[in-house]
Amino acid sequence: MGKGSAGVTETGRFLACATKALYATQSGPMLIIAGHIHPKIHADGTSRKIRNGVGVASGRIVQFVISDNAVTFYEFASLFRDRLGCRDALFLDGSISSLYAPDLGRDDRLLSLGPII
Repeated sequence: MGKGSAGVTETGRFLACATKALYATQSGPMLIIAGHIHPKIHADGTSRKIRNGVGVASGRIVQFVISDNAVTFYEFASLFRDRLGCRDALFLDGSISSLYAPDLGRDDRLLSLGPII
């Protein structure tokens, strides 16, 4: 990755490379790794929650996503891979996911939040 590019990667891979990040966050699990759904995420998973995450398409298009309805990890990961074209995507949060985007008519006011992007 160079100037003007973005990426999502596993912590170990990031630490092993010489890339310097201008901005970074750590969360998990990875949803999509090199175009494949994380091997521990299964199509028959039953946990449904509002979820949010981030993925990168074409090495520079950052896609922040929050679900409108409760979804499984598999459904969420599939969205990044199949509809958004992300080769790598990271789960950010579940139960306390919220979005403030007045232009989209979204002002989720939930309980106290942790990190904000």
